[in-house]
Amino acid sequence: MTQFPRATAVLALAVVMSLGLSACNQGDADKAAEPAGEEAAATDGAVKIDGLPTEKEQVSYMIGRDVARSLEEVKDELDTKVLLDALESGLAGKDSLMTEEQVNQVREAFAQRIQAERIAEMMAAAKKNKEAGDAFLAANKDKDGVETTESGLQYQVITQGDGPRPTADDMVRVHYKGTLLDGETFDSSYERNEPAVFALRQVVPGWQEGIALMPVGSKYRFWIPSELGYGEQGTPGGPIGPNQVLVFEVELQDIVKQPTE
Repeated sequence: MTQFPRATAVLALAVVMSLGLSACNQGDADKAAEPAGEEAAATDGAVKIDGLPTEKEQVSYMIGRDVARSLEEVKDELDTKVLLDALESGLAGKDSLMTEEQVNQVREAFAQRIQAERIAEMMAAAKKNKEAGDAFLAANKDKDGVETTESGLQYQVITQGDGPRPTADDMVRVHYKGTLLDGETFDSSYERNEPAVFALRQVVPGWQEGIALMPVGSKYRFWIPSELGYGEQGTPGGPIGPNQVLVFEVELQDIVKQPTE
């Protein structure tokens, strides 16, 4: 559960100030050369933005948007009218409707409820993904060209190379694309236009086993069961949910010589 204390606004303001100070250094040097025009005519250091003519309005809007982004995860839990009333009364120095003790009680109860809801959601997703993944793998193993290892890893040879096979102690250079069963791409070295280099011991068990099957110059497709991937946790906050089967197309380009100390 993320907490949103007063430091949120302070941090946003600090960012604004740091950006302003860095801009001032360049701005002072260029000020004499700036032509007169609409932006030069703006008051209080404001840039020209429709609907936000002054710097004060622009800074206020920017901080408001920053706070909105920070509250995105719990937006459905908020009464924005009450939130704005609390903000305005706090900035005006008015007495709070809640004591510090009450604030702490509400914060703790809210955090516990949200955590319980997130855990329940994760457990439901884990069950659903496990059932869907098991059903997919059971059907996929009988398709032409699909091999299944003792661990449950499934693979298909797209192109068979004739180079050496890496061992668990090797570093490799690969191009790859990773997708979920619905076809959504969650990672791709092709999109980055740069192969990945890593030690086999650093990756998930499905990759360790699968790439060790490949001669250099090969391209394989892997179907990695969740227990050989990211398991019941998935990648918290990331694209891989709990108990999801992963699909990878992998080109093994080379075994990379590790630097000697």
